[in-house]
Formats: sequence, C-alpha cells, structure tokens
Amino acid sequence: MKKFQKILVASTLFSIAGVAIADEPVIVEPGNTYKTYLPTSFRAEAGTTGYGGALTWDVNPYVGVSLGYNGGNINWRNDIKSHGTKYDLDQDNNNNVYLNAEMHPWGASQNTFAKSVYVAAGAAYLDDDYKLTSKSNNGNVTVNDNKYNINGNITGKMKYKNDIAPYIGIGARPMLSEHWGVFGEIGAYYTDNPTVSLTSNATVNSGGTSEQFQSDLKAQENQIANDDKYKWLPSAKVGVTYRF
Repeated sequence: MKKFQKILVASTLFSIAGVAIADEPVIVEPGNTYKTYLPTSFRAEAGTTGYGGALTWDVNPYVGVSLGYNGGNINWRNDIKSHGTKYDLDQDNNNNVYLNAEMHPWGASQNTFAKSVYVAAGAAYLDDDYKLTSKSNNGNVTVNDNKYNINGNITGKMKYKNDIAPYIGIGARPMLSEHWGVFGEIGAYYTDNPTVSLTSNATVNSGGTSEQFQSDLKAQENQIANDDKYKWLPSAKVGVTYRF
C-alpha cells in the first residue's frame, strides 16, 4: 500500500508540474467590456483539517494550481466506535501543507457558478493527531466485544504523522464581485492506516482479570489500526477568496 501511495503522489505532482509550466499568462472574462485580471487569488479557509489559507494561480480558464496551509484544532469527529467501545476524539491538526491542481470542466461557460466548479487532484503533507478517551456508563465498558466494569478510563492516540498523502476532491469558488468570492470543497486524502496506541491504568472490578482486560485492549488497538475505513481521511472546507 505504501508503494501504491507513493506512485499516486508522484503522478499527481507530475501532473501539477505540467500544469504550472503552461503558457497562459492571464484570464480574460467577457462582460459589457473585456477585463484582464492577474490570474492570482488568495483564500482564507477553515474545515476538517484546520484553518489557514491558500494561494491559487489560474493558468487558464480550465486549470488552476493551489498551494495552501492548514493548522489549528477543529473537532469535527465526535467519536469513533470499534468492537463495542466508543471513544471521544480530540483532534490536533499540527501542520498540513497541500498542493493541488484544479480542473474546471466548464471553464468557458457563461454561467458564473458552472465555470467555478472544479475537480482537485494533488498531495499533502499531513501531521494530524487524535487523542482518544473511552466512553463508559457507570464504569461499564466493552473492549474487544467483552464487557468489563472498571474504575478509570481508557486513553490513547491515533496519528496520521509525517505522511505525504494523495488527494482528490471537488469544489467551487464563484466570484460575487470583481474581486471577492466564496469557496467550498470536499474530498479525501489516502493516508493508509494510522498508528494507534491505547493505554489504561483502570482497576477491573468485574468481567475478567486485569490481564484479560489488557489483552483485549491490545486487540482493540490493532483492530482500529487496521480498519480499512481509516485509510481515507475525509476533508471539507469553506472560505472567502480575493482575486487580485
């Protein structure tokens, strides 16, 4: 999977490099008169990977390139559940840097919204951490499908750390005036499985021995780390754009 991931990243970055050296210098938009703009815009954005901004170079009406950065804490996942155990999630987006090519299939349309719609493909450096805390009902927890009553809780970490991940998404950035517009995008990063660690110093009152509890906790850790649904990191963001 890691080899497949590297191939995807290499191919997307190669495509972006090809876009960046295209020879279209400006964007010309029809109206009552023709106006020529610098093909550059900046956007402030916030979403599931944090908040930050991006600089976009529109090579021509059909293709653009965006370089952006996101960071900060925005908790969008409330919890996860694995084999009977629910965990609260506390998300920490440390440093996420991305480079995307944006293809506008209706770039020459007279419809303002249609020509703003694009498909994005690229790659990002992801450095995301998730703190896990188990949910219990009066000390009752289910770990690896086995029920226990404990004094204490289960904590852990799930990390997407220092990974270069390929990305695909779809979005729109319509202009509301000559310079100002809005922006929205949804997509997903192929991250492969995260690393997961679970620990607990809880006292086991019933349901099994402390050794059985720790063994089930280790099995739970492996189940989360190898669950296919965590190979993809969903992304959604909105923002405001300014075109120079």
